[in-house]
Amino acid sequence: MVRHASLFSQLVALFNRARFAELVYRHQAERYAKGFSSWDQFVAMLFCQIAQAKSLREISGGLKSCLGKLRHLGVKRAPNKSTLSYANAHRPWQFFQALFYETLQWCQLAAPGKIKKFRFKNKLLSLDSSTISLCLALFPWAQFRRTKGAVKLHLLLDHDGYLPSFACISEGKKHDVHIARLLSLAPGSIIAMDRGYNDYRLFANWTRNGVYFVTRLKDNADYLVLEQHPITARGNIVCDETIHFAAPAAQKKCPFPLRRIVATDPDSGKSIVLLTNHFEFAAST
Repeated sequence: MVRHASLFSQLVALFNRARFAELVYRHQAERYAKGFSSWDQFVAMLFCQIAQAKSLREISGGLKSCLGKLRHLGVKRAPNKSTLSYANAHRPWQFFQALFYETLQWCQLAAPGKIKKFRFKNKLLSLDSSTISLCLALFPWAQFRRTKGAVKLHLLLDHDGYLPSFACISEGKKHDVHIARLLSLAPGSIIAMDRGYNDYRLFANWTRNGVYFVTRLKDNADYLVLEQHPITARGNIVCDETIHFAAPAAQKKCPFPLRRIVATDPDSGKSIVLLTNHFEFAAST
């Protein structure tokens, strides 16, 4: 007989049951539990995410509809709504946080290396945010505009394996810079971001700690040119120079010289003005 495992069971099989049990014991996740294990709760909530269930009723009903397959997932029976609700409210969230980081570490080790070979060995990170619209009537706490609700997802992508290394969900009104200040980056790392993260004090802190950044310079930035660098391989590079912020307030926040590079987008022909504190790489890099 040819046997085929469902996609959901293949996904559940990726989690080590022995390591899962160790985390349950460490965090005392099943203390005072009566029949409903942490594994049952985990499978139910994973089903909720994959099936995009909107309520406890959908989770319970969806699992009950596949009773014959639950045993293959290590689940004896589908949970009742009240049982699942009580477990979600009273069991320690630290257990699932530890499980997440264990799984993330496993994925990072299993993921392939850099798909594109860069001309440098520094760790490359990309930081960006996405605004997720919400119904203001259902989520009044997430007011973004007068008639619109939203939250903002801030994500730091590690190019080694192309997996997120930091994620934060904030209110839609929260400025991107506030989240960037929370990051703890290793010296020698290169972080690429758009100009929504422009903050001179943040640039100075990263420079002091040996963290390199690449971003776009604001159009209204006031600066003085200290040195013009020769452009060896011109290509789409228009300008390469060392600058210093001219405004007294900006100088006080960021007293370090920075590098301004102007490149031309080969597709649109528009100029892209980049700002970085890395002076060793070629402008084309």
